[in-house]
Amino acid sequence: MNTHTQQSTTTPADVPSMPHHGTTERVSRIRATIANRMVESLDTSAQLTATVEVDLSAVSDIRRAQKTRFRDEEGVGLSYLPFIVRAAVEALRDHPKLNATIDLEAGIITHPDGEHIGIAVDTPRGLLVPVIRDAAALSVRPLATSIAGIAARAQEGKLTAGDLAGGTFTVTNYGSVGTLFDTPIINQPQVAILGTGALTRRPVVVRLADGSESIEARDMMYLSLSYDHRLVDGADAARFLGQVKGRLEAGEFEV
Repeated sequence: MNTHTQQSTTTPADVPSMPHHGTTERVSRIRATIANRMVESLDTSAQLTATVEVDLSAVSDIRRAQKTRFRDEEGVGLSYLPFIVRAAVEALRDHPKLNATIDLEAGIITHPDGEHIGIAVDTPRGLLVPVIRDAAALSVRPLATSIAGIAARAQEGKLTAGDLAGGTFTVTNYGSVGTLFDTPIINQPQVAILGTGALTRRPVVVRLADGSESIEARDMMYLSLSYDHRLVDGADAARFLGQVKGRLEAGEFEV
C-alpha cells in the first residue's frame, strides 16, 4: 500500500504580498489617547464584568410594528439601542452608585446632576464616546434620534469637545459587528459601562403563564456590565442588570 501523503507545494513566493507587509506606521494621536486611557482605566479601578442574557422578542415586536413609520417621520432607523439605553437610564436612577464617581484619596463619592450617557461609536479615526446629556428626560423616540445624530457627527468628524465631555455612564454596542459578549473597559472616571452583544434568534425554553414550558424561537442578546468594585459590589451589578433585563423583556415602551 502506498502510504505517501501528498503535501502542499505552495511556497511563500506563491502567496501574494499585501501592501502592509513589512511596513511601519505612526501611531495616530487618537489611537495613542485611547491606548493610554484604557491602560489608565485598568490601573485605576478594580474591574469586574457581569453578564445576563435578555429575551428581546417584545422589543422586536415593537420595532417590527413601528420601524417603517418611525423612519418616515424621523429619517433614521429604529434600532434596539435606544430601548436598551432607556432601560439602563431608568435602572441608574434606582441604582445611583453606578452613575457616580469615587475618589479614595479624598474619601468622597460624587453623584452628578443627572444621567449623562456616553455612546461608544466606532469611527474611521478610532473609538469616540459622545454624550447624550440628561438622558432620563428622553423617551425611546428622542433617544433614537439623539443616538443617530451623534453617531453621524462622529463618523463625519464633526463632534466638538463639549460633545465628548461630562459622561457619567457609557453604553458600547460591540454586537454591531457580531460579537456575542465582551468585557468592556470602564471609561474613567465613571464606574460602569454596559456592553450590548449581537442579537441572535434561537430556540429557548419559555415558561408559560400556566407554569408549563415550551420551546420557542426568540430574539436573544447578552448584556455585559463592567463595574468598578471599589464602589460597586457584585450584588449591586446584579440588581442593576436584573432591572434592565426585566424592563426590556416586559417590552412596555412608547415609540
